[in-house]
Amino acid sequence: MPKLFCGSKELDLSTPVVMGIMNLTPDSFFDGGKFPIVDAQLHHVESMLLNGASIIDVGAVSTRPGAMEVDEAEEIRRLIPSIKAIITHFPGCILSADTFRPRVARMAVEHGAGMINDIYGGRYGVGMLETTASLKVPYILMHMKGTPANMQLNPSYTDVVAEVTYFFEQQLSLCREKGVRQVILDPGFGFGKTVEQNFSLLTHLDEFRLLGVPILAGLSRKSMINKFLNIHAADALNGTTVLNTIALLKGANILRVHDVKEAVEAIRLVGMLG
Repeated sequence: MPKLFCGSKELDLSTPVVMGIMNLTPDSFFDGGKFPIVDAQLHHVESMLLNGASIIDVGAVSTRPGAMEVDEAEEIRRLIPSIKAIITHFPGCILSADTFRPRVARMAVEHGAGMINDIYGGRYGVGMLETTASLKVPYILMHMKGTPANMQLNPSYTDVVAEVTYFFEQQLSLCREKGVRQVILDPGFGFGKTVEQNFSLLTHLDEFRLLGVPILAGLSRKSMINKFLNIHAADALNGTTVLNTIALLKGANILRVHDVKEAVEAIRLVGMLG
């Protein structure tokens, strides 16, 4: 895989890397409300960087199942001060802004973010792909059926792998048309999928590599683990590591996780297989 150019920084994907999650939300499914002030956020970011995170993904809107939309002004109020503080304290850090709004994406990059992570994959509103193209940063294009508020209300597919593949093909074509040159695909585990559909996507994750762009796997402590094992998210670290390992064996280039150290260890061990 080639290098990605994240503003003034480069991200080498010749081996898989870890994206650490920095949630600024009060209601995210696992760590909502844990980092309400900047000092707590900086401490968490420092820990993730020391444990080997290559990217920090900062999000200010909860996307858990059933979550209601936060307005743009509140998203900006949460997100931008955090990005400014992180870049000030860790200037070498590659930051990803987890947002689906063009104005927020532009503000995030202007204040130091080097990547956009869009759960709507360019479908939320007008201008996201054009904005990303003008910013010249990598774009994470995720698949989601519906919205966070309704995505888990009986999600239905004829063939989940075929339908997600078709979505990626269409959106990749649109990205190229709009001038987005660096795209990462995220199948959106847990975003409008049943447990069985999630596992089908994981089983066929390697097929998405045929589209010729990097693949991100966001499996960390999600319901496909918790519902199947009948456990809570707090107890899902072992299950997360197992699924991350499978994702790596299937060709994932980026692991998006809450627990950086364990994901880095999984990458190192899988790397020994040659």
